[in-house]
Amino acid sequence: MRSPETGVRARYGMVVDLDRCDGCGVCVVACAVENNVPAGHERATERTGIAWLRVQRLEGPAGSAAFLPLMCQQCDARTPCASVCPQNAVQVDASSGIVGQVPARCLGCRYCMAACPYQARFFNWWDPEWPGTLVETLNPAVSTRTRGVVEKCSFCSHRLQAARARQAADGADRSKPPEYTPACVEACPAGALVFGDLEDPGSEAARLSRSPDCFQLLERLGTGSKVFYRTRRPWLRNAALGAPGTERRHDA
Repeated sequence: MRSPETGVRARYGMVVDLDRCDGCGVCVVACAVENNVPAGHERATERTGIAWLRVQRLEGPAGSAAFLPLMCQQCDARTPCASVCPQNAVQVDASSGIVGQVPARCLGCRYCMAACPYQARFFNWWDPEWPGTLVETLNPAVSTRTRGVVEKCSFCSHRLQAARARQAADGADRSKPPEYTPACVEACPAGALVFGDLEDPGSEAARLSRSPDCFQLLERLGTGSKVFYRTRRPWLRNAALGAPGTERRHDA
């Protein structure tokens, strides 16, 4: 994964501390505002709504519960959605490892949604709307999407582009990938989300991803997810390793 311009290699990823997450949902709001995700349509259901980031509740023993933030897992070498898209609308950026979505190329076939094992892709069933003055709150750095296309978390890649531009303008050392922070990580009041270059052994994200209490969702599939989860609760680890998007009860 080397940039054709600078030869810099990066592999941005995230570590989610499930023992810190309290399910407040601030990350969800921050993601939606930053990426121009419209409010849910009046006819939207859990299956037809759009939420780049969801927080799933998992029930544990003795009435305990935990929360699991779920977004695009940013698969690596084996990216299921990219392998089935007939329009090349899914691209893995060679310089960052980020799995991007190109709405202008998407024809809405939804093959990628069927291929995604994490249920982290969403189809736009309705034209997006921002009533009244809410349209003035749109982020100009992120294009809005139209009805009939699929969308998903992008690790706020527009912030990466801005960081690269600042790096070039400041004359900074371009032999190192720029640091940036996605909106969800920036907003989390519990510090449950850590983001960084997994190729940089000195980054906190890389260090945490190698800890023994870290794991990947559905890691048996070998997708090379760049989102890692950590917990010291065995029941929670077992629940998280199951199918995402479903509420599970574990009695032990």
